[in-house]
Amino acid sequence: MSKKVIALVGQPNCGKSTLFNVVAGYKASTGNFPGVTVSYAESPVTLGETTFRLVDLPGIYSLSTQEPAERVTLEYLLRKEAHFVINVIDATTMSRSLELTLQLMELELPLMICLNMVDEAEKKGIFIDPKALERELGIPVMTTVASKGWGVRELFVRALEVMDEVKAKPPQYSLHVEREIGRVESFIMNLELAKRIPLRFLALKLLEGDEYFTSLVREEATHLIPEIEECINRLVESHGQPPEMVISGERHALAMHLFERVAKVTARAEAPSFREKLDAVVMHPILGYIILAGVFFGLLYLTFFVGSFLADQVAGPFDRLTQLFQGKGAWSPFVVGVIQGIAGGVGIVLPYLIPLLFLLSLLEDIGYLPRAAFLLDGLMHRMGLHGKSVIPFILGYGCNVPSIMAARIIESPRDRFITIILASLIPCSARTSVILGLQAKYLGPLWAMALYLVNILVLGFVGFLISRFHKEESPGLILEIPPYRLPTFASLWKKTWYRLKDFAIYAWPIILAGSIVLEVLTYLHVDKVINTLLAPLTMWLLGLPVAVGVTLFFGIFRKELTLIMLFQALGTFNIQNVLTHTQILVFVVFVTFYIPCLSTVAVLWREGGWKVTWASALLNTSLALVLAFLARFVGMAFLH
Repeated sequence: MSKKVIALVGQPNCGKSTLFNVVAGYKASTGNFPGVTVSYAESPVTLGETTFRLVDLPGIYSLSTQEPAERVTLEYLLRKEAHFVINVIDATTMSRSLELTLQLMELELPLMICLNMVDEAEKKGIFIDPKALERELGIPVMTTVASKGWGVRELFVRALEVMDEVKAKPPQYSLHVEREIGRVESFIMNLELAKRIPLRFLALKLLEGDEYFTSLVREEATHLIPEIEECINRLVESHGQPPEMVISGERHALAMHLFERVAKVTARAEAPSFREKLDAVVMHPILGYIILAGVFFGLLYLTFFVGSFLADQVAGPFDRLTQLFQGKGAWSPFVVGVIQGIAGGVGIVLPYLIPLLFLLSLLEDIGYLPRAAFLLDGLMHRMGLHGKSVIPFILGYGCNVPSIMAARIIESPRDRFITIILASLIPCSARTSVILGLQAKYLGPLWAMALYLVNILVLGFVGFLISRFHKEESPGLILEIPPYRLPTFASLWKKTWYRLKDFAIYAWPIILAGSIVLEVLTYLHVDKVINTLLAPLTMWLLGLPVAVGVTLFFGIFRKELTLIMLFQALGTFNIQNVLTHTQILVFVVFVTFYIPCLSTVAVLWREGGWKVTWASALLNTSLALVLAFLARFVGMAFLH
């Protein structure tokens, strides 16, 4: 049994996570780096008789300390927690990707290159000689097509073979730069800091003017700062550019030179490629939005169609099982609560959650989500928001927690505040299960689609309103559009399972416990106290049965509980026999907009502080009350 750790490092959209998903087992897990919300994934992997831990680090463009993801990745590598590093490179953009490779080589770690998507590169007329690149860099180079599983086994077999033998040597730059690197090295070579960080890498960071590393040197040896600044000034005078631009330019030139030596680019036909023809339609300023609406509607319709079919297959047996144990003694509430908790996951949430997550994974892997983000960028600016807000909003349809955490990529405090507030209003997969399990099932898919449209209009109105009170120019979004890819079913299912595990591990136990608690409260008649306290809201304002009060209360813990406990509180899975269509509409509208789940509230508090949390709770509840009240009149006018 090996305890070796192999880390995957690469730029966004290089196929690094696809490679991870190909080999990751069902024991794969996610975690956050200490003190930040930047996440990573890890999984034990067995190859022959050897087991190692594979870590998928965040996608980064450089080893800078300004961006949170880049800083925590750099700190992880400097701690040498990984015994071996595989730098995954998109072969279609190799010249640009090599700039990160050169920075990784400066860390003098055991390093290997994985040239991924070589099939895509060859389609573009880019033919790379991996052996030549290996000779140039002095580290192993392997080729893969991770989406198809080609070369993946060979990659890790060789990694295990060479991990104790290979160590990257830092690249050499021009004479002027090397001279200043040598001078800075002579100043800092006796520092304690230089014993933890490779000497040359530290010297380069100081020459770049990196504030983080400069502050570390200042703490240990303040007297060295003026001498280091003299080296920086000489570099600026000789090149006429800021120091970080000088060194970045050196890496860029060296990367281009390497690419020219190891790759051959053939002339491509003048006719536009299939991707260009498809993008001309998919990203068209008019047709693109029509396609986006169609994709969104298709996503919801397919989720509802598959989910309702699966739910119908399992609802009946659980209903009969519940009736069998109902009122059979003092232990009955516990048994019924367990049955209802299991039924809630198997028969209500999972039937909708599985197809939704699978289809979202499909859209992500084929490359459509970045194109949707590009289309929505303009809409974000009309709302007075940064284009980067698109990314948290898209994540929000899966879960509000990573959506709010993703707002960290937005530099402006004002834009980050608005994004966090709006992200909590987006219907996550749990709310989607409520929308599809009630509104789509009993009122029809078009009513569910209408609610999503109302939600988007509300997001736009609230965003526009807040931005008018906090005026600030929002910069544009620079977004990399990856090529279209056809993922395998196995990779999609692994990604879906990976996300389902969060529900199975965290949400389902809460649902199970909540179901048991509700049955016990019902047995002790405590639920009537909660329902009585909430009666002014449920009966007078929303026109709902008093029994739904306890379901709204528990829904604050997990939104899935709202749907599951509604069946439990009303004592039947045949909701249409207890609630009118108008009441179903009002209930779903209120649940869609009112206070987010406890996990989201906790992240709101951590990311924005108590003021943002209270502002979000007040806004969500106010919107839920107003919109649910209006839904009563809509239901009375259009539903019977």
